Amino acid sequence: MLRRVFAFVALSAAFLQAAVTRVEVAERVGLPVDGYERIAGKVYFAVDPKLPANRSIVDIDLAPRNAAGLVEFSADLLVLRPKDAAKSNGTAFLEIANRGSSPFWGALNIGAARGMPGKQDMGDHFMLDQGYTLVWVGWQVDVAGANNVKLYAPVLAGVTGRVRTEILVNQKAITEALPYPAAAVASGALTVRDKADGQRIAIPSDQWKINGDRIEFAAGFEPGKLYDFVYTAKDPAVAGLGMAAVRDYISYIKQRGEVKRAIGAGISQSGRFLRTFIADGFNGDEQGKKVFDGVWAHVAGGGHGDFNQRFAQASRTSGQFSGIDFPTDLPPFHPDELLAKSVKAGVAPKLMLSNGSHEYWGRAAGLNHVSEDGKSDVAPAGDVRIYYVAGTQHGAGGGPNPLVQNPTNPMDWSFFQRAMVVAMNKWVTDGTAPPASQVPRIDKDQLVSASALRFPRIPGVNVVKTAYAPRRLDLGQEPPKVGEAFPALVPQVDTDGNETSGIRLPELQYPLATYMGWNLRNPSIGSPTEQYPLIGSMVAFPRTRAEREKSGDPRLSVEERYKDEQEYLGKIEAAAHELAKQRFLLGADVPQVVARAKQRWEQLAAK
Repeated sequence: MLRRVFAFVALSAAFLQAAVTRVEVAERVGLPVDGYERIAGKVYFAVDPKLPANRSIVDIDLAPRNAAGLVEFSADLLVLRPKDAAKSNGTAFLEIANRGSSPFWGALNIGAARGMPGKQDMGDHFMLDQGYTLVWVGWQVDVAGANNVKLYAPVLAGVTGRVRTEILVNQKAITEALPYPAAAVASGALTVRDKADGQRIAIPSDQWKINGDRIEFAAGFEPGKLYDFVYTAKDPAVAGLGMAAVRDYISYIKQRGEVKRAIGAGISQSGRFLRTFIADGFNGDEQGKKVFDGVWAHVAGGGHGDFNQRFAQASRTSGQFSGIDFPTDLPPFHPDELLAKSVKAGVAPKLMLSNGSHEYWGRAAGLNHVSEDGKSDVAPAGDVRIYYVAGTQHGAGGGPNPLVQNPTNPMDWSFFQRAMVVAMNKWVTDGTAPPASQVPRIDKDQLVSASALRFPRIPGVNVVKTAYAPRRLDLGQEPPKVGEAFPALVPQVDTDGNETSGIRLPELQYPLATYMGWNLRNPSIGSPTEQYPLIGSMVAFPRTRAEREKSGDPRLSVEERYKDEQEYLGKIEAAAHELAKQRFLLGADVPQVVARAKQRWEQLAAK
């Protein structure tokens, strides 16, 4: 909440075309990076519900209107920009906030915390050194936290409807929050099942009750069980106005000449937002002008999201054993289909989709580049790039996690992401094409069903049996009617269990471990044969031949692979330089890549 407003910008009639009515600046401070300032405040909008650009916003016709017949709303705003416009590179990099926060900030500016940038936390200020205008606009109504950006959309008081919430706990709980207030205390049905395709068993209504914004279940929700509660809720917000907020602020700063071009970028939920944004036709503003020149959706898999529906649950995600049968992973999957409306309107952005191993196991990423029957490869159009980074989990890096069976996957995306920012900006600025798409292919036996995976028998490691396969849904009821599953294909592995295709980072080319995009639930939280969401695995190689032979591990030991640390790091450095030539890493980042590999050697191989 902004407590004090000391400046505001009133807009001329010309700029009202962008649907921004004013920007209130609550704080403007200089940053410890020379020439940059941080601006925090709020942006106000008024959109015409009759314009074609706004017709796809669900329930906009029910929203209150001002005297001019426009729908008003607002959003938190954070901008980092050069004080001197001459020092700008002309590009706005708008990160779609992930549940109000900023994972891209910490990924791109090495050393910065992975949250909204403060006044001092600049990391190595990689993005600022290149002259970007960095922008965050609130698009989600149900976020909390003093430093997070939020959307303030009109609420449809008195509107009711059926809502389903899924309850999955890691330790026994008596109460759980509801996503929307209940319209009637007595309304609802609670069921439980053991797995995604298991039979729902009804729990008698005298065993649970609604208490305010929570459901109470006296017997307790058990770990590893899937509970669904369907009830009548009230007072939804017009959540789709978040799409308009992002669209119209970028349109506004382009019309004002603050920037010449714009890149929209998002990680995970935020990448799914951008896929939906494009598919629903939001890349043209109210006047039909292009909004984003380039869009980069990172680790979004094949997903969309519950972003522009009545009773939207924007934070909801889906996977093999959570978020089951929510409107998250539905067509269109293929990038050419995502872009169809933008192409027809002449406002298509250049599109980059990047995913890792986990997204093939847990987010249906293969649907981006295979036919709907899963039998053949489908190449994207010329202004699309699809990149698969092998051997990675959903987020960069990993640490101890008591909820999973294996050590987590520490493979770091950050240096790849920095190279992709440079490539994307050159693409939208001067037309320099990025590297060609890199994906596992069916016709090369690189993309297979989980049952065809040739994973080695590593002592003590339980192997995942199935990959997440989104199902065709009839969303006209809750829970939805479920149809046939879409194909679930995963990258093939070598005799070490490491993936063989795509972009293989130096630590995968010269490994000290098996790096997987999947991990299984710890037996302590139930359902130990199911994937734990978003987390991968790292299983270290034996250090010596004697250790390997004693354990029966089929993978060669570290001492059988590398003479010593010096040889290992030399191979890592050569691989990093080669990836830099291919533009999947930056040459300036090679020393840091080698330094990270040295840390891994000390962790896994040093005697």
